[in-house]
Amino acid sequence: MKQKTMLAAAIATALMLHSWAVSAQDTTPTSQSDQADAKKAKDLDTVTVTGSHIRSVDVETSQPVYTMTRQQIQATGLTNLNDVLARLPSAGTPDITPQDTLSSGMDVGGRYVDIRYLGSNRTLVLVNGHRWSSSLSGLTDLSTIPVSMIERIDVLKDGASSVYGSDAIAGVVNIITREKFEGAEANVYYGSNQKGDGQQKNADFTWGHSTAKSSTIIGASYQDESAIWDRSRDITRYAYGPRHPDDGLGMGPWGRVTDPATGDQYVINHGNAGTGNINSYHLYEGDPSDLYNSSQDMTFRAGSKLKTVFAQERYKLTDDITLSGTATYSTRDTSSQLAGYPLSTAAINTANVVIDPNNAYNPFPGDETTFSRRTVELPRITWANSRLAHLDVGAQGYFNFLNHDWSWDANYTFSQTKIRQITTGNLYLPNLLNAIGPTTMIDGQLACANAAARAAGCTPWNVLAGPGFTSSSQLNYLNSVGVARQQSQTDDITINTGGGLFDLPAGTVNVAGGLEHRREKGYFNPYGPDSAGLTTNLASDPSSGRYDVNEAYLELDVPVLRDLPGAQELGINVASRYSHYSNFGSTTNNKYSVRWRPITDLLVRGTYAKGFRAPALQDLYGGDAQSFETFLDPCDSAYGAAASNPSIAASCAAGHVPANYRQVSQSGPVGPGGGQTTIPFTLGSNPNLKPETSSTRTMGLVYSPHYVDGLDMSVDYYDIRLKQAITYLGASDVLNYCYVDNLPNYCSNITRDSSGLITSLREGPVNLGAINTSGFDFGIHYRLPSTPFGQFRVGLDGNYLSTYQTSNGPGSLTKNLAGWMNGTQALYRVHTNVQLDWDYKQFGASWTVRYYSGLKDSCWDVGVECNNPDYPNPVDPGQGMAQKGSATFNDAQFRYKTPWDGTLSVGVNNIFNKKGPYYYNVSFAGSGSPPYNPQFDIDRYFYVQYSQKF
Repeated sequence: MKQKTMLAAAIATALMLHSWAVSAQDTTPTSQSDQADAKKAKDLDTVTVTGSHIRSVDVETSQPVYTMTRQQIQATGLTNLNDVLARLPSAGTPDITPQDTLSSGMDVGGRYVDIRYLGSNRTLVLVNGHRWSSSLSGLTDLSTIPVSMIERIDVLKDGASSVYGSDAIAGVVNIITREKFEGAEANVYYGSNQKGDGQQKNADFTWGHSTAKSSTIIGASYQDESAIWDRSRDITRYAYGPRHPDDGLGMGPWGRVTDPATGDQYVINHGNAGTGNINSYHLYEGDPSDLYNSSQDMTFRAGSKLKTVFAQERYKLTDDITLSGTATYSTRDTSSQLAGYPLSTAAINTANVVIDPNNAYNPFPGDETTFSRRTVELPRITWANSRLAHLDVGAQGYFNFLNHDWSWDANYTFSQTKIRQITTGNLYLPNLLNAIGPTTMIDGQLACANAAARAAGCTPWNVLAGPGFTSSSQLNYLNSVGVARQQSQTDDITINTGGGLFDLPAGTVNVAGGLEHRREKGYFNPYGPDSAGLTTNLASDPSSGRYDVNEAYLELDVPVLRDLPGAQELGINVASRYSHYSNFGSTTNNKYSVRWRPITDLLVRGTYAKGFRAPALQDLYGGDAQSFETFLDPCDSAYGAAASNPSIAASCAAGHVPANYRQVSQSGPVGPGGGQTTIPFTLGSNPNLKPETSSTRTMGLVYSPHYVDGLDMSVDYYDIRLKQAITYLGASDVLNYCYVDNLPNYCSNITRDSSGLITSLREGPVNLGAINTSGFDFGIHYRLPSTPFGQFRVGLDGNYLSTYQTSNGPGSLTKNLAGWMNGTQALYRVHTNVQLDWDYKQFGASWTVRYYSGLKDSCWDVGVECNNPDYPNPVDPGQGMAQKGSATFNDAQFRYKTPWDGTLSVGVNNIFNKKGPYYYNVSFAGSGSPPYNPQFDIDRYFYVQYSQKF
């Protein structure tokens, strides 16, 4: 076993060197001797190498990996893993954020990560090198991973499909859990925004025990995050922010009717219950007093509670074989609220929702009367319970082959997520039709004319009267309580082996290979009445699907030169992975890496990798669903692109859109920000989708001068080119592709009536075109020499975005969006984090500065919040450009270690209460609520945490 021990020490030393050499390193590095001592304590079987299956220092240093330790995570004062990762300079806005009040679907409430602005489903999430559970949409919920068990996080900022298979296009987040723990530890945490909301109360407990043969860890955690309401802050109180409080107002709670004879619209005088008399009404002219600010009834961020239990066991069966098992179970409860349903005749296409001619409350007796009215008395509340069960069992071992040490492992991973969603506040249409149907007098009381309806609890609903005239019993009769369920499951079997083949003068040639079989399956069962169109909730069809994938990979690492002038080290690494999918066929992806150290202090590294992402189950097999979209129609004659661009106006005219067409929302003709459709659009799947393909190129330099101990500097260039990108087209996308980009295939998704009003629009996934992005990651980390005043460390990590180009298909215009607020993404040119740490005896402190460069945004209107009205806007053509300034946030933390082995930390994030610029390109659904940028702090945040070891 002496040879194995020497190899283990060599690999441990290699990992120590890597932690000083690669660009992505701890911002709180320790000395090389300290790291070596820590690494020597680890056995070979505990080493996890992100980005390679070969246990080699050379392979480790040939790829850009950012490592964040447990101590660094705690220093952020953040308790959600997604919030920690969102602060990385290379991270963008996830597909769904906690601020997505208007987003619908079963993924809402989860926490996700996005690397390189390429989307959350293009970042692969691993735990200890194995895939974590993903939803039918291909999203991995980070909240289900217990933070208390995290030892470190490795972020591979490189394509890795040749190593891990599908999804690793933008990068890989590998979460490494604790391997050994002796004793017990308890942590408590409390934090709150300055406004007194968004409180976070967390507690966790970990116990562990190790012997010569086994290591056991058991943990439990609890997180309670209270809701934040839109009404609590100016920036979220109105649909488009405090500068435009009257824009984006929705349907009012006071009944609005249309005169069947003239087409004029009238609104009941507020507080008047005499709805059967037209004299109780006034003419509707779009006055804000007749509309409603629905934001005042909405949650800005949903409240959530998360409970997690975790158990891990490692047992050394023999000197060369170790058995391991990990089990996790978590349950998350979230609750969000929308304003009451905007009930209108036009919005419901599954029933003739009109006030009956023989209804006593009808102001036009004898006519079917169309109407609209928001049911503010019955807010729409969604409760969701998500339960994750994750099991990982396997064995690892070592053997001697070809006079070299080899390792092997075999693992089975099971992940299953079940989501149960309960929605209230929508209306059950059969009961609604009864309540606004014909009435009669019984014993001097007004009653529903239908005897069966009366027996079921029907009473006539004075729907036009507005708030205060609907009893609780009537609301209970009208209310729909819907239950939807979703389940996704992954079964994954992997077998890996690797070791040395033979020796060259520069070192050992190493190889690794393995097989993997994975099955993905899942289903979604909506609430039956919703699916049948019997409620006002968005209708959706059931869906289910599955696929199997068999894969084989081979990786080879060759040291070419070593200890020569101009080549202290030169090596190459080649990896290839073959994947066969049961639903679309086969693909092979290769990766080539080179590392060159011309002098001891300088490392040059580079990679070229092919990648792919298979369509998610929801992309392929999801049933049709309805969605109310917010958008600006390019054919709108006042604010659309057609208003200023003759060629776009001609495209609209060719599509039979009248020249004077105005887009209409719930409140009437829209303003510069567009508005929400009054008619639900259809979101579907696409069984003909193909996998996405990508190519990634990186080139980097790492400089660690021997004459300045503790200093590391790095810069890495990346270029990612994505083809056949799977993108869900929203209403804005479909309309712009049709009328702005002149792509006729998308025009068939749109139906309009003679006035130009969109009566139907189909959205869904397509292999859209291409995304090309490139830029630089850079970092400087310096551990200063010890002083009488303590130990200081300073670190800078940043990203410069050179290009972010999108193309919508053959013949369409290529748009460079770098530096723009692009709806769901803030594409900063520069994003940096600077951290200063200080430790002195039992005291410690840190100061972090987060910098976001300014962005280009669409003008609110010509001459209004507009720097350059003639600027060619690639996001909203014809809207001009408004340059918004940069934003800088400062965080501070102070720590004290008690004599009884406890640690007290207090901190303030966004210590100066910085407010970022207003952005009007932020999407209502998909990232957040305009004009708030979801990557910015909403408030100053205070927290205190205490950790006690036993």
